[in-house]
Amino acid sequence: LLVLAAILFTISAIWTGMANSFSVFVFARIMGGIAIGLASNLSPMYIAEVSPAEMRGRFVSINQLTVVIGILAAQIVNWLIAEPVPQGFTAEQILNSWNGQSGWRWMFESCAIPAALFFILMFLVPESPRWLVKNGKDNLAFDILRKIGGEAYANNELVQIKSTLVNEIEKVNFKDLFQPKVRKILFIGIFLAVFQQWCGINVIFNYAEEVFSSAGYGVSDILLNIVITGIVNLAFTFVAINTVDKWGRKKLMLLGSAGLAIIYVLMGASYYFHSSGIHVLLLVIAAIACYSCTLAPIVWVLLSEIFPNRIRGAAMSISVFALWIGCFLLTYTFPILNKSLGAAYTFWIYGAICVIGFIFVKSQVKETKGKTLEQIERELVDEN
Repeated sequence: LLVLAAILFTISAIWTGMANSFSVFVFARIMGGIAIGLASNLSPMYIAEVSPAEMRGRFVSINQLTVVIGILAAQIVNWLIAEPVPQGFTAEQILNSWNGQSGWRWMFESCAIPAALFFILMFLVPESPRWLVKNGKDNLAFDILRKIGGEAYANNELVQIKSTLVNEIEKVNFKDLFQPKVRKILFIGIFLAVFQQWCGINVIFNYAEEVFSSAGYGVSDILLNIVITGIVNLAFTFVAINTVDKWGRKKLMLLGSAGLAIIYVLMGASYYFHSSGIHVLLLVIAAIACYSCTLAPIVWVLLSEIFPNRIRGAAMSISVFALWIGCFLLTYTFPILNKSLGAAYTFWIYGAICVIGFIFVKSQVKETKGKTLEQIERELVDEN
């Protein structure tokens, strides 16, 4: 499935850049969206299933690091491709410039290079040992686990994996997801996935131009500021990698929720009092920094950990589906909220959502650091 995602990414990048109509453009982007759905679902789940317990949080966070590196690379490439835009250029002038006619095509087509590398390198990646055990291929699973941690590690992991899969070497019945012991875990996963989007940070990424324009910046300045935000995003993801297995998932989730709530209150106040300038950029950077070292990677870590082995794939799929639905709704509703309520009240709404997320994490999410997937499963299932 990850190989399929790589193929779709490559085709989507080239086809989007070559689109000769809006309908073709949208179809090519939808193909890229399918690839994102596959990769964002499977990558953290796969990493969690092959990583030793004591460093699983760090490795799943590396998945987020590579996403951030990709975002920053795209921002830098776009900045380098784009020709300088004079201050005061109208939308029509930009449309008729090289950027509006050809530059954007090169921006999309450049994505085909990392997509093709993804396709090639996937052939070096072994299958998940937990998936192999679930499908009755114990010997292959043992060989992969031995390469990861040695023979003693492989024997111990294999026993634990099999103990949670007794009588479950079969296809998942989706009805299993709604059994009383699993239902609450699934709800937690869905809430965390949607909260990661509805905390509001993707508004800053997706509508950076509008956010910075409202703060008084021109087009060329906006492109540079977007690169700056990408650098911050990357730098603070390293903070998450270094703290997730030391501080724990829950503490970082709480810090992120509270931090974003405070920042959104200040951002809303800036817009409310029509105060523009460098401090808005600094608040944006603070929000991205807070998100990058907390909610961005940690939600993926938790989603890859909390579901029982036998239904992890199905439960992860539902959670990631909810995540992208949340992303769509956030992106779709921001212009509506911004137009009807104004930027100030819109950011205050996101701040209120962060407070709700803080309360939920505090009361419902259990710490998972340092535990094997099988230990987490036993604790969560037994409790429910």
